[in-house]
Amino acid sequence: MELKASKDIEIRFSEVDSMNVVWHGSYALYFEDARETFGAQYGLEYLTIAGNGYFAPLVELTFKYIQPILYGMKCRIDIFYRPTEAAKIVFDYEIHHAETNELMSTGHSVQAFMDKEYRLMWYKPEFYEAWQKKWDVMNK
Repeated sequence: MELKASKDIEIRFSEVDSMNVVWHGSYALYFEDARETFGAQYGLEYLTIAGNGYFAPLVELTFKYIQPILYGMKCRIDIFYRPTEAAKIVFDYEIHHAETNELMSTGHSVQAFMDKEYRLMWYKPEFYEAWQKKWDVMNK
């Protein structure tokens, strides 16, 4: 089962550079918004992770420009969960022009688990294993 969520955005003036093109730092915020949307849809919110005694900081974040995203443009961010046996949460992203569906950008992120003492977890927390079983994501 593929888990996917989508979020619509409209590019604000504060998110672009002097050329009216989305500033590179805005991509991290767009992907964060997509992760929040995904978490709300599938029950993997940051407060759920924290409530189970863990943090899930980003340890890897990449994005690729394909076409310029401009001020005022309406876009859709699609986020795709990528199952792994490791103690990580992995997502891929696509940003599409909302009206033409053209692919504008792609991205990838990895989050690791840490306990409340900031120790890296080498094994998946029980709540995360239960979440993966609930959504049957490891049976591909």
